[in-house]
Amino acid sequence: MKKAVCLLSGGMDSTTLAYVAKNEGYDICALHMSYGQRTEEKERKCAKTVATKLEAARFLEVDLKYLTTIGGSSLTDQQILIADHDDEGETEKNQNEERSLPNTYVPFRNANLLSIATSYAEVEGAEAIFIGVQASDYAGYPDCRPEFVSTFQQVIDLGTADETKITLKTPFVNLNKTQILRRGMDLGVPYEDTWSCYRSNGPACGTCDSCWYRLKAFSEMGIHDPIPYADR
Repeated sequence: MKKAVCLLSGGMDSTTLAYVAKNEGYDICALHMSYGQRTEEKERKCAKTVATKLEAARFLEVDLKYLTTIGGSSLTDQQILIADHDDEGETEKNQNEERSLPNTYVPFRNANLLSIATSYAEVEGAEAIFIGVQASDYAGYPDCRPEFVSTFQQVIDLGTADETKITLKTPFVNLNKTQILRRGMDLGVPYEDTWSCYRSNGPACGTCDSCWYRLKAFSEMGIHDPIPYADR
């Protein structure tokens, strides 16, 4: 059976992505990384639950706490405030075609994640790596842009053994959260076992950027989000 390394954070995008990979006939080698993020406890629990439900061939957890030591992100530095989502401000930025870098950006994180995923895939003999970068992220996160993905494919091709053939798959790169959720509902993704909140291990705050985009997607689909929120 063909194998794929799936970066499984425990969030709704990566979980949906793993279900897409499974649906495409891949045996899942789950890869979960903890880097000192505020919700790492809940994310780890969700990722393990999803991997079990997918009957993953292997669940590998890697500690990237050096990203906390480096700092520079509100996800890893408790002294940096995680702001509430500002829908009005975002609309104004979109109209001006400008986007400031969110302070939730972890500097060059995806390059770190993909480097480890490539090592894991090469050892496991996996044919693909799935990462859930998507449209509403790359507007703000530079390491979610399609150009970054295509360039990292070249890094994989050049940096692995000649006989190694690994394809970097990003099926969500041109989709928004609602489109991803629609795909996940078709695949029966257990969203009750996922976590998106930047702030809390539970209940979810409901007001950070990640919660806001998640709730917006569920609202647009006319579906109740099954995870607990502080204001419910």
